[in-house]
Amino acid sequence: MKSTQRIRCEWEGPELVANKLINEWGDAGFIWLDGDGSDIGRWVTLAVDPIEQFCSKGLGNSEKQNNPFKILRELPKGHWTGWLSYEAASWTEPQNPWKTSCMATLWIASHDPILKFDLQKKELWLEGKDKKRLSIMEYFLKNNFHQKLCKCDNDATTQIDRVNSIPLESWKWNLTTQEYAKRVDAIKKLIANGDIFQANLTTSCQALLPEFMSPIDVYSKLKRNSPAPFAGVIIGDQMAKGEAIISTSPERFLKALPNGEVETRPIKGTRPRDTDPEKDADWAADLICSQKDHAENIMIVDLLRNDLGKVCQPGSIKVPQLLGLESYSQVHHLTSVIRGTLHVNKTWIDLLEACWPGGSITGAPKLRACKRLYELEPTARGPYCGSILNINWDGVLDSNILIRSFMIKESSITAHAGCGIVADSDSKKEAEEMNWKLMPLLNALT
Repeated sequence: MKSTQRIRCEWEGPELVANKLINEWGDAGFIWLDGDGSDIGRWVTLAVDPIEQFCSKGLGNSEKQNNPFKILRELPKGHWTGWLSYEAASWTEPQNPWKTSCMATLWIASHDPILKFDLQKKELWLEGKDKKRLSIMEYFLKNNFHQKLCKCDNDATTQIDRVNSIPLESWKWNLTTQEYAKRVDAIKKLIANGDIFQANLTTSCQALLPEFMSPIDVYSKLKRNSPAPFAGVIIGDQMAKGEAIISTSPERFLKALPNGEVETRPIKGTRPRDTDPEKDADWAADLICSQKDHAENIMIVDLLRNDLGKVCQPGSIKVPQLLGLESYSQVHHLTSVIRGTLHVNKTWIDLLEACWPGGSITGAPKLRACKRLYELEPTARGPYCGSILNINWDGVLDSNILIRSFMIKESSITAHAGCGIVADSDSKKEAEEMNWKLMPLLNALT
């Protein structure tokens, strides 16, 4: 088996390189796994021109469609990146009802070579197994950047500024604020009746994508306003051509190392940021002291401990961080960290199946909450609340929860937002929280 080669290249910023790669190879099959420069968002991965790809569409009750988890189990060794949609749960939980999305349930591609950027050390590395493709990319990097650095930077910025925008009034909402609040009240009644304990209610809005606005243009605008450690762009190809995911997610779903160590980082609890330092500190303090948000977060921690317990060694599951405050450019969050060790006969795919869909974007009990959300949410979620998946050369899985994200299908762009509802939720405040989460995305594209 060929070993992975690693070549040090002269530093260039990921955004400039991304634009150059797309100009040279086109954007079909392009991936950009981005970060914010923090310890958990230190590394960036870019790749284009995939060498192999797989796609699954439809729900688990369709015999003609491929099971996405079976596809993942049979992936050849290599570097794989793609998305898995929320409704992939129709294969793991076929007794529950699930809506059909117009987007692929799974699209995943293998790239060779890939470009890896260390944002903290300002280092650029080229990695791959195919010597010919490595040589082509190395030549491309040496001859397209440093000689014209300033001009390229200016050109890229000008290009981004020149693209079309999407006015706020162009977005069509599936639920009004009042309708969303009524559904919050419906969930509260279900909780009062003992049907569920918590549920993450989502809604969405759609707009037409301007003709000359590409997924990379959308992400460049979004990145300026909402950098995040688990952000990224995935542009589908072949069976998923015309589909794209643009995300500034702050939430890791699952990470699994070859030695069996696993981690999940659920987020529950949100407050807006403020330019006034005192008001900003007040918002953070309000979140830290909120009994409602504490209860919501701890319920999801217990749910995920249970999910991990299906595939992890007894006694290995720990919670090194509970209710930790993490602050991003637009919002404050409460984040917990759960870790465990897989049974020796279990793999990252077993882990993914055991935890799908993510607890932080469903509710408790999970399957009952999913059933109620099916009844209350007007549309399928699709990739939203699913994950971007990345399997590195050495078999390490890392994945995010696809929140703070846009979904593109042909000429349509969709944005979603959701809130966790518990017994003492205030329906008006939940609708306001939904705006805290969603409006920075929409404003970034105006």
